[in-house]
Amino acid sequence: QVQLVESGGGLVQAGGSLRLSCAASGLTFSRSRWGWFRQAPGKEREFVSAVTRSGSRTYFADSVKGRFTISRDNAKNTVYLQMNSLKPEDTAVYYCAAKIDYSDYNVEDPDFKYWGQGTQVTVSS
Repeated sequence: QVQLVESGGGLVQAGGSLRLSCAASGLTFSRSRWGWFRQAPGKEREFVSAVTRSGSRTYFADSVKGRFTISRDNAKNTVYLQMNSLKPEDTAVYYCAAKIDYSDYNVEDPDFKYWGQGTQVTVSS
């Protein structure tokens, strides 16, 4: 059974930082492509970031480019989303997602199979 568990969300002031973690079990972490999505109240889910199975390619939405970074630790079966210079418009529930991917190129593909339960990020102005 695949489980993805996010942590690290919380309340932060604008300009602050948070690091989200997503711990995985039940799948071959090193063979998976990983992504982060977010959804704010009344808005559609947004594809925020992704990293390929090797970690060699990353994707960032224009809205977070230059402020967020994504990384993965295969030894810990964990993927991270470092969020800096946070803005009130970053407020959302953040979800991690995974998919077994035999390619190392599809970093911008928003199709994922496994999802975490989400963690709330609130940025106050």
